[in-house]
Amino acid sequence: MILTDLRIIALKDWLENDLLLDISDFYPASSDASFRRYFRVVTPTASLIAMDAPPDKENCAPFIHVAGLMAAAGVKVPQIYQQNLQDGFLLLEDFGLYCLLDQLNAGTVANLYGNALDSLFKLQANTSIHNSGLPSYDLALLVRELSIFTEWFIQQHLGQSLPEQLWQSVCDTLTASALEQPLSCVHRDFHSRNLMVLAADTSPGVIDFQDAVIGPITYDLVSLLRDCYIAWPPALVGSFRDNYHQRLLAAHLLDCDAEQFRRWFDLMGMQRHLKAVGIFSRLHWRDGKSHYLNDIPRTLNYIVQVCTFYPELTEFGGYLQQQVLPSLD
Repeated sequence: MILTDLRIIALKDWLENDLLLDISDFYPASSDASFRRYFRVVTPTASLIAMDAPPDKENCAPFIHVAGLMAAAGVKVPQIYQQNLQDGFLLLEDFGLYCLLDQLNAGTVANLYGNALDSLFKLQANTSIHNSGLPSYDLALLVRELSIFTEWFIQQHLGQSLPEQLWQSVCDTLTASALEQPLSCVHRDFHSRNLMVLAADTSPGVIDFQDAVIGPITYDLVSLLRDCYIAWPPALVGSFRDNYHQRLLAAHLLDCDAEQFRRWFDLMGMQRHLKAVGIFSRLHWRDGKSHYLNDIPRTLNYIVQVCTFYPELTEFGGYLQQQVLPSLD
């Protein structure tokens, strides 16, 4: 810990002098790709999580709002014990040390993903798309996210330029597919690092949900099944996808055949993965978080794979294989 970190000093002052906590230990719990930081606060009777979200860079209000929505839907999210919105501090329930990624393997994937998909279904089935107060995953947001790929990966990271007409065709294909899907509540980062394994509950603890929107119904499903941090055999992914499709059909949350659902799933995943590659590059160049570069090859592989499924993406797939992948060697 850097003693000159004024926010840590202010955070500890709030915990000890305003909340009167008797702190026996205090140390970093995790950080994410934003400016938020999390600290584990240990007292003689409990372990808690303190969130530090600098008000000039982050906003705690969406976190609080979405936590309420998800809890009402039956999703396990951390309780918010105390809040200090002026300084950007929250005191939260501690979900422990282990996320899904820590415990996923061939022997655990069926059970852990089954529980995660149960939570996702609760979120989608029990959250109103009309009265949630969440922003829409609209065309402007989709296009803005896709631009992160060209700006930070193609241009900044590789020093290349992507043919404008080719890129516009890709964007048109992906955004059209996203916008024709049925709507649901979308976590936007529903993956193995944001799902915590809880000692006393089979349902995962869901975190990092503050950017939730109302958007395409396949978004969170493909975030989980084609995770940027761990890859599974296509047959296994297909089995999970098809079973979840049947579950959505039975609940009347959509009405489409398996081929249409697969296309939505594939193209939604490609949009997400293009954005993720751009974000990983931005985290390296702008924020000095270079370890995310290790996840780019896996994420690009998903994109190249999807390009082989659809003729309208063949040219883009060729560009990636001929111009982009060799630049990573």
